[in-house]
Amino acid sequence: MGRKTGAVFKRRTDKADNSLVRLVLWTGIVAILLTWIGAIQPFEDVLRVARNRSHVHPASGNIVLVPIDDRVLRDTARWPWPRRYHAQLIDRLSAAGAKSIFFDITFETRSNPVDDDLLAAAIARSRRVTLAVRGQSGPDRIAQDTPGPLPMFSRNARLASIGVSYNFQNAVWRLPYAADYNGALPSLASGLAGSGPRAGEFMLDYSIDLKSIPQINATNVLAGRFDPRAIAGKTVIVGTNSELIGDQYYIPGVGKMGGVFIQIIGAETLKAGRPVDLGWAATLALVFALTFFAIRRRVSAYRNALCLGGIVTLLVAPIWLESNLIFVDVVPSLFLLTTVWGFLGWRGLRQRGLVNPVSNLPNLSALRSNRDGRTQALIAARIFNYEEIAAALPTDGERQLVEQIVSRLRLAASDRTLYHGDGGVFAWFEDSKAPFGNHLDALHAMFRNPARVDGLLVDLSIAFGVEVGSSRTLANRLASALVAAEEAAHDGLKWKYHDPDSLQDASWKLSMLSQLDDAIDGGQVWVAYQPKLELSSRRIIGAEALARWTHPEKGPIAATEFVAAAEQHNRIGKLTDFVLEKAVGGAAQINKRGIDFGIAVNLSARLLTDKGFTLRLSALLARHGLAPEKLTLELTETAALGGSGEGIDMISRLRDLGVRISIDDYGTGLSTLDYLKKIPANEIKIDQSFVKGMADNRSDRVMVQSTIGLAHSLDRKVVAEGVEHSDILDLLIGMKCDIAQGFAVGRPMSLESLTKRIASDRKRSAA
Repeated sequence: MGRKTGAVFKRRTDKADNSLVRLVLWTGIVAILLTWIGAIQPFEDVLRVARNRSHVHPASGNIVLVPIDDRVLRDTARWPWPRRYHAQLIDRLSAAGAKSIFFDITFETRSNPVDDDLLAAAIARSRRVTLAVRGQSGPDRIAQDTPGPLPMFSRNARLASIGVSYNFQNAVWRLPYAADYNGALPSLASGLAGSGPRAGEFMLDYSIDLKSIPQINATNVLAGRFDPRAIAGKTVIVGTNSELIGDQYYIPGVGKMGGVFIQIIGAETLKAGRPVDLGWAATLALVFALTFFAIRRRVSAYRNALCLGGIVTLLVAPIWLESNLIFVDVVPSLFLLTTVWGFLGWRGLRQRGLVNPVSNLPNLSALRSNRDGRTQALIAARIFNYEEIAAALPTDGERQLVEQIVSRLRLAASDRTLYHGDGGVFAWFEDSKAPFGNHLDALHAMFRNPARVDGLLVDLSIAFGVEVGSSRTLANRLASALVAAEEAAHDGLKWKYHDPDSLQDASWKLSMLSQLDDAIDGGQVWVAYQPKLELSSRRIIGAEALARWTHPEKGPIAATEFVAAAEQHNRIGKLTDFVLEKAVGGAAQINKRGIDFGIAVNLSARLLTDKGFTLRLSALLARHGLAPEKLTLELTETAALGGSGEGIDMISRLRDLGVRISIDDYGTGLSTLDYLKKIPANEIKIDQSFVKGMADNRSDRVMVQSTIGLAHSLDRKVVAEGVEHSDILDLLIGMKCDIAQGFAVGRPMSLESLTKRIASDRKRSAA
């Protein structure tokens, strides 16, 4: 028995280890994909900012900034400056003994001829000026013409590129060593550092304290009010640092500042040495190896120590590396390690609560969480005199008793997973089509022989119960199987079936409609709001009101179930009135906040014969103070409107009231031009079955495109429902669709959540 049980547990352990290997592989793949699409980069930037703060150090002091900031602009009262001002700066700085003078300002166009001549002459006199050439800038280094300074200026000056690549935060993390401009042109940072042109890019060391960069006010330089010793022998750069002028970037860990600071930080980085960027791949490969080594260790303490040690190393080691200009990306590796460590911890906690301490077999909680068992027959075995026997046995006797019970239950199925509960309860799953009746008879015969525990012969009273399979939860099915075992023992049988399918939800289906009325009155039915996005403005301009029912015992009831039943039995009126009351009231609240907001409510075709509906609706709108044009009624069962009659007349009266009409689920029913012309609707709502298939199905895409064109030709708006992905949203924008609705826009939510989202969107757009 011991060898057999050990073999079973070894197979389980190997299976668990294989699942860990798969977890590591898939987590690594996800980490690589997230890194490739840039999703991980914001987290990497946050960590790097935190590391920079841990080793802040001063600048070299050999680069002096002459900023043109807001104070200078107030003093000079104009921008752009007359070029005579720049000429005066060059003369003053040259006379003070500046080693070299750099301009982070471009001189690409002509200005006043006199001023241009003065600047050209000053550059020629100095012979130490470097002028800026705009390089290719942007998130993707979009190719563009790169004009240089006028020949009259560049003739006696060196040139350097100020092109940068910035991210979505307008932050620059890397600078090029050089740019392509009539050959290799050094970047301004390289020129400031005295480095020659070189291929590639380098990381910026943002741990440099910007306050330590020497600065001399440009106005003071023009007026000669500065100490020449602060300039002599040093490199000077003139650049702007004013939001009025622009050229502002986000300095990580600091905030928005002039682009000249990026060039200075780049130069200070190069002065300290040549930066090395290790990237993320090498680190991830090492962490892969560490993780595989950790999961092969069977002792959880080793696994935890290895994973925790790896995480701490990834957080601490880059601080030392980056202080030595060795940059490394660690978030992909952290993602891998924390995911695996978290899974190991979760599995450990879960296993401690899912194992019977006597037998080390999975307990009944583990059975209830076994998803595979939902499609199989469930067999429960009950030892009815188990507790009396266990109470009479010595300390280790219960474990011996369980081993003998398990050995018999595993007869002819040694690899079967047995679940052990308290009080002598055991259970397992079987193929529902297997002939397990004969097997249970054989097992029962095995238990006729007494068990031997510490030399004592013990008779075991056992019976089996079978639950053949149903849609109920495993907890309910287990209870049914145990009831069947008790009934079998009571009736003197070896085993007994319990098949609940004949009783499944019969009483519920009979009472659902009467319960729905009570649920509306009792507050169980509520209204969710799914936002609608106007694609031209990217604003939430309305929502669809959707009925939801949360049953106190059965939980959420599918709307397709109770709405369809209410329509079929002609009891849809009360539900519709309830939804309209909540929806109109909610829309009125939002509009009173000064927000232009419309609400849509589904209207059953059965209500189009209700002569009092228009009067009730008019009174409802007046009571809440909502303009009729803010309400859209979406017609379901459009096939019922195929001919003229009371339905068409009701729609016309609703239109006369000012209410908007939408044709719901367009494309699935009477989708003809004659049908569209006959129904006096304002809007067409394309069925989600076509919208969801747009990306992969050409016919669906053509259907949607043609519907939009047809609707617009009839002066009707188009709503696309079921928009679940951003790529579908992009296609709809390209097709000039008016409104989108679906998970990509927002899931159904409470009125409070919707109001908060609209307010948040307005604040963002205002900013």
